[in-house]
Amino acid sequence: MQRFKALDVFRGMTVCLMIIVNTPGTWKAGHIFAPFLHAPWDGFTPTDLVFPSFLFAVGTAFAFVKSRWADKTMADVFGKIAKRTLIIFFLGYFLSWFPFVKWADGELVGKSFESTRFLGVLGRIALCYFFAAILIFYLNKRQLIIASGIILFGYWGIMAGFGDFTLENNFGRTVDLLLLGDTHMYHGEGIAFDPEGILSTFPAIVNVIGGYLAGAYIIMGKEITYEKVAKLFMYGCILMVLSYAWDLGFPINKKLWTSSYVLLTIGINLTMLAGLIYAIDFKPKPISFNFFEIFGKNPLFIYVFSIFLVKVISFFKIDGQSIYAWSYENLFLWMGPKTGSLVFALLFMMICWSVGKWLDRKKIYIRV
Repeated sequence: MQRFKALDVFRGMTVCLMIIVNTPGTWKAGHIFAPFLHAPWDGFTPTDLVFPSFLFAVGTAFAFVKSRWADKTMADVFGKIAKRTLIIFFLGYFLSWFPFVKWADGELVGKSFESTRFLGVLGRIALCYFFAAILIFYLNKRQLIIASGIILFGYWGIMAGFGDFTLENNFGRTVDLLLLGDTHMYHGEGIAFDPEGILSTFPAIVNVIGGYLAGAYIIMGKEITYEKVAKLFMYGCILMVLSYAWDLGFPINKKLWTSSYVLLTIGINLTMLAGLIYAIDFKPKPISFNFFEIFGKNPLFIYVFSIFLVKVISFFKIDGQSIYAWSYENLFLWMGPKTGSLVFALLFMMICWSVGKWLDRKKIYIRV
């Protein structure tokens, strides 16, 4: 696939921030700067942009590979899509269960299948990739926009008609409890509620479609023009305005992945991508983004590696503490709780970047 530097940088910035927000020194209250936390419920923080940006980048990449589907049968295309979906999904499930044992009262006990979480970030990426790929294969651009509208308005109608927009009573939670069961869901909110649940995955598909439409527009005519960049920025601003209008009836909420949240994140992504293209391709003195390109060339692998590394250093112990907790408290906490926690996350990110740098130096680009 032809490399598109702005897309590599965009993906790289996303993965970089994903790792930083996922690995603070500790999750204790008061130890994390506010911009690196998700909004408690309704509302929006910079951290809430990270995941949808990755989905947007997945969609943008589709624009560069769809032309290769033209001479292939549906069976061939579907086989490749299904294979990639299953690999990403089961990678996520494997990492959720890994290392298959846990500490309980100083002893190792097995992590039972009944307590494993089925869905998660990688699970949502897999499902959104699958459904978006099928839609992109079958539908033209106009039809994709119509399908996106149906998904977003349909999700709003279902959520408003069968519950409310609270943690306890949203219909997405009802569906997950029915189909997944309490023990296979996320419990970080104090009750069984999965922010990557089944129903809320459908509006997330639109983030992928939005990325595809942006990528298809950029490469249309095989030349990136200043007019295209300006229009990308304009479309982004329009979507952001529409999102805040929709917020009055369907609040911007990352954990419910509301339709207004989808419009807001796609709008921000469009303006970001326009800004990157301008800085890289049009600015008289182009800005170097080589640091982020390292992440962008192996985004999925580096993200999976970061999760694996967290699991490992959270499992093994020093003086009765996990290596993760011991490192923060003994090496970083002296800087102050928030600063130390951020420096810990930045150092962890740099370790992951170093792995990406080594892969890039060896010209190794891992594709699923």
